Amino acid sequence: DADLPALYQSSQIFVYPSRYEGFGLPVLEAMASGVPVVTSRVSSLPEVGGEAVLYANPDDVTGLAQMLKKLIRDPEFRRSRSEAGRIASEKFSWSDFSATIMENLRSL
Repeated sequence: DADLPALYQSSQIFVYPSRYEGFGLPVLEAMASGVPVVTSRVSSLPEVGGEAVLYANPDDVTGLAQMLKKLIRDPEFRRSRSEAGRIASEKFSWSDFSATIMENLRSL
């Protein structure tokens, strides 16, 4: 766990072609680290990634490859996805999460 921030920050692209995901914490961690993300449009991933990440069918190898080529070959596009991910990740915080959980528990 202690090495995760360094791994994300040393990456050019984070690819997460999940078929099912509970919340998508790895996607959020990559976004917060400023790494452009390619992931699947399944489960909660679109809620986490919003418009900041690129989405591909996890079974479409050609589509995934095209997105990776675009990010690798176009530094400005890669930079824009990096910045969009950082900004989008700011809407999630542990304090907001815990406050929401407490609110929900109190309403029971």
